[in-house]
Amino acid sequence: MTAPRDTWAKPPFIANPVLRWAVYLGVIAYFGWVGLTMPIDWNRVAEGIGRAGKIFGGAFPPSFERSGLLIDGFLESLKIAVLATALGVFLSIPIAFMSAGNVAPKPVFYLGRAIIIIARSFHPVIVAILFVKAVGFGPFAGVLTLTVYSIGFVAKMLAERIEEIDFGQVEAMRAAGAPYFSTLSYAIFPQIMPRQIGLTIYQLDSNLRASAVVGIVGAGGIGATLANAFGRYDYDFALAITIVIVGVILFSEAVSGVIRKRIQ
Repeated sequence: MTAPRDTWAKPPFIANPVLRWAVYLGVIAYFGWVGLTMPIDWNRVAEGIGRAGKIFGGAFPPSFERSGLLIDGFLESLKIAVLATALGVFLSIPIAFMSAGNVAPKPVFYLGRAIIIIARSFHPVIVAILFVKAVGFGPFAGVLTLTVYSIGFVAKMLAERIEEIDFGQVEAMRAAGAPYFSTLSYAIFPQIMPRQIGLTIYQLDSNLRASAVVGIVGAGGIGATLANAFGRYDYDFALAITIVIVGVILFSEAVSGVIRKRIQ
């Protein structure tokens, strides 16, 4: 008769049972405290349900009568997204090389990382408000906002890809006496180009979505059209704009997914 085999069990996240249960109870107590101390005006919430019913009641059926205004807003968002993506990716490439620890000296590395951290520290809506105050309402503020947004993401991801390259090719080029830019062109760029193309496509898709958000604070695009529709209580037109935004984003997501599969 053979002895039963011991079955493997995944070890707990915290080995000490006392500490583990203390953490569990602490998390439960914290969420309970947050729920009890959150300043919620339940009377206003009850009134808001009625107002929401009026909004949704006025939104159906959606109105596409002002399709010209809707198309103009969407085309402006598309222009903002394309221009911001091109400018952001163009600026992200040198910043990514500055932020890669295996190809940049320490002072340059810290400068590049500081630029990325600053670009990633603020939500695009906050950046859009700052640019609207600086350069005024309109698509130019949206382009500047999404350019900063693109740098924060693309430069960071590209810098990480540069740090993962096969450095043997770089050392071989240097041993052959190749200058710096030749080394970049023939040893580094071929290794990061697929990631660069994928990041560019993804960022264009992301900027198209973000352009609808930053427009609400005055940075142009379809978001500004949506904000104006809500301001005029044109809920049926606002619903039509929302449907178009969702449809365009779904379409762009499908197209970008197909392109990413082809370049992998």
